[in-house]
Amino acid sequence: MNPRVLIADDQALVRTGFRMILTANGIEVAGEAADGLEAVEAAARLRPDVVLMDIRMPNLDGLAAARQILAADPGCRILMLTTFDLDEYVYEALAAGASGFLLKDVTPEHLVASVRLVDTGDALLAPSITRRLVEKFAAPAAGADAAGSGADAGSGPRTPAVHRDLATLTPREREILTLMGRGRSNAELAEVLVLSEATVKTHVAHIFTKLSLRDRAQAVVVAYETGLVAPGDGD
Repeated sequence: MNPRVLIADDQALVRTGFRMILTANGIEVAGEAADGLEAVEAAARLRPDVVLMDIRMPNLDGLAAARQILAADPGCRILMLTTFDLDEYVYEALAAGASGFLLKDVTPEHLVASVRLVDTGDALLAPSITRRLVEKFAAPAAGADAAGSGADAGSGPRTPAVHRDLATLTPREREILTLMGRGRSNAELAEVLVLSEATVKTHVAHIFTKLSLRDRAQAVVVAYETGLVAPGDGD
């Protein structure tokens, strides 16, 4: 079953282009929004499965809109749209619960595949870009927290992943979380660990449950913020 999509972007040409691509491939576009406030209202009214959300929009930015939408509907999947592949707001969005991000110059094929994949919650989008992004921003953030900078304690969109109890994970689950943090897909995990994909999916589901994660995007954030994966770690 194809997901229903809400497109939120302040540029009419972007919205029109994405709508044409999605509808041509059998994906229903439930609605459009030209700013963050409209996106929040439309999401509450239309209950889309996936929201394509521009980060920079007037009235209410995409990050704040994403927080509000996810607070009201945790089952919604949000893909942030950005022009820059190392935009710090993308990391903030992942930590706040967005399921991934796409560059605005994404190819039609990748756009369609990404919307379908994120709707399943089973795949991390653009893992190499996401990994570089988290490497750049997660480690400094964790270091600041460890240094005891209390001014921002409890504020901001970051998930307090550094405090998650990794002791609840089995050794195999920790290994899988580490590899997910390096951008490995389920198929790659199965190959590296010599397991079936079904077994890998079961382990991943257990990790999500134990650590209260929504999807693989948050798993990557947790892997970096807890030190399972360090900036510069290879594949």
